[in-house]
Amino acid sequence: MAVSIRLRREGALNRPYYKVVVADSRSPRDGKFIEIIGTYDPKKPGHNSTLKMDRIEHWISKGAQPSDTVRSLIKKNRKQSASTPAEEPAPAPAPAEAAAAAPATE
Repeated sequence: MAVSIRLRREGALNRPYYKVVVADSRSPRDGKFIEIIGTYDPKKPGHNSTLKMDRIEHWISKGAQPSDTVRSLIKKNRKQSASTPAEEPAPAPAPAEAAAAAPATE
């Protein structure tokens, strides 16, 4: 079975919204699929897609072929994740600060 990673159209007329799916290449565009691995909203400015990169890597390692558009989205998401440093969690407040911030109960 030839597997492809491609877009599945959702949304209303003149308001397209796509889901990135893994599907048998013989199934229709909006037909049966194996797994949903992301979304793409072309009307949204800026960063307009979310992808499960671990699942994409899994399917590509199994031989799935991404479509040209999906390949472009993967490239953009990799660049986005590389340019954005991982956010570190804020340190927990010290006990004195926590007591001062808590409202007094009488």
